[in-house]
Amino acid sequence: MITHHELCFGCGQANLFGLQLELDPRDDGSVVGRFFVKQDHQGPPGYAHGGILATALDEAMALLVHHQGMHALTTGLELRLRAPAPVGAFVEVTALVQARDGRRIELSASAVSGGVEVATAHGVFVEVERAER
Repeated sequence: MITHHELCFGCGQANLFGLQLELDPRDDGSVVGRFFVKQDHQGPPGYAHGGILATALDEAMALLVHHQGMHALTTGLELRLRAPAPVGAFVEVTALVQARDGRRIELSASAVSGGVEVATAHGVFVEVERAER
């Protein structure tokens, strides 16, 4: 499983309020995984908040570039909410690199719940130098 760190809101397994997104690489260079929509994630009663879906798609794209050995930050995120994702259901998330031009990386991601596409995203990331700690 690909993660940033244990307390990350998107992928951290120790962050009980977070998504706890479980994501794995696929042979085609993409990543796929899932998270469970908890009651703490709802906006409209009974459905995931749109920001939760945006976070999941951004996280999947970020984990993909991280897994490929790049240190990159999101500079743009275009989101399309297509259908509601119910509380108490799993959402499957996939991400794929679409293009790379120098430090600029363009990606796409999608989220599906119960066989229905609930959101899609286009992300632009820029590779940066790692900060000294």
